[in-house]
Amino acid sequence: MSESRVRVATVITRLEAGAGAVALRGALALDPARFETTIIAGSGNRLVDDARDAGLEVVVEPALVSPIAPRDDVRALRRLIRLLTGRRFDVAHTHSAKAGALGRIAARRAGTGRIVHTFHGFPFHEFQSAPVRATYVQIERRLGTITDLALCVGAGVAAEAVRRRLIAPDRIRTIGVATSGTVTPRTSRTREQARRTLGLPPGAAVVGAVGRLAYQKAPEDFVRAMVSLGRDDVVGVWIGDGPLAPRVRELAAHALPRARLVLTGDRADVRELLPALDVFALPSRYEGLPVAIMEAIACGVPVVATAVNAVPDVVVPGRTGLLVPPRRPDLMARALRHLLDHPSEAERMARAALAAIGDRLDDAALGQALTDAYAPSPELRPPRPQEIPCA
Repeated sequence: MSESRVRVATVITRLEAGAGAVALRGALALDPARFETTIIAGSGNRLVDDARDAGLEVVVEPALVSPIAPRDDVRALRRLIRLLTGRRFDVAHTHSAKAGALGRIAARRAGTGRIVHTFHGFPFHEFQSAPVRATYVQIERRLGTITDLALCVGAGVAAEAVRRRLIAPDRIRTIGVATSGTVTPRTSRTREQARRTLGLPPGAAVVGAVGRLAYQKAPEDFVRAMVSLGRDDVVGVWIGDGPLAPRVRELAAHALPRARLVLTGDRADVRELLPALDVFALPSRYEGLPVAIMEAIACGVPVVATAVNAVPDVVVPGRTGLLVPPRRPDLMARALRHLLDHPSEAERMARAALAAIGDRLDDAALGQALTDAYAPSPELRPPRPQEIPCA
């Protein structure tokens, strides 16, 4: 590594949503006297401004897109190779599936000294066809041979990486995912203030979700759960925007009068709005360990979530929340109804969840985990495989 500060390239497909928040939070948790971080992203939202305001360099590479797009992918790979070669970074730290693939290949070809990848989740899922799933697993295994260390955002994600043999077990580490910034605790005052901000009726029960209106987050299942709940005294709130916004607005309109739903769009004040909720709902098809669920727990809101990936790390059924299968809005409605009808039990679970997350909220712990991950460890360097071809 360089004699002065360690130069880190953080490569991510989109500097937004949970993965973007985790990547940015990690970069800011590093000691600036020891590390110089450049974020390379295909796109981003206000997190790009947050990163630049914090003094980080952000390079936007528009060809780095989430969907499989051969022409863009080839262009992005070539540009990443040129950038990493020219800037001579000491560490390449990739996030998300597309940036994880192209970024690791580019870093290997550029001769970057250390390659680290964070698994926020996986590109393969049980709802895919067997051939598609097997192809993604094989790609990740091949990428694992050029990866010095894999960081997993929860024990469930780490266990899946081990079970699927994506990378040698001694190269897997589990890190925490916590909130960025201060979460507003839920009190009677903050609850009332948040509800006024959202324009919610003061006497209503409120079930809320936070996330992109995208396939992964299954917002349509949230709408169906609210319909299945069948309670005219409950308002459903979704905080976030995304490609499915028109479809979800249509579903919400058709849900009337069986369910009342408020779609807030993208908000910069999520942490101040969380106290408005009586229950937090996570209906996702798949996840790593989403920042939103950690923020809800830190706020003191009881949680109902789908039992996917690392979510059970923090939502232990009957102790720190309730879990339901993905794609079962009827069962999510049943779990939501239980917590709404048993507020003392819901509060007990919320308190237990907050106590259980412990040092996951500690920026210093994340900074130390990344410092250790970026340290040169020749004994952990994977043997050089046959080169992955450049398209």
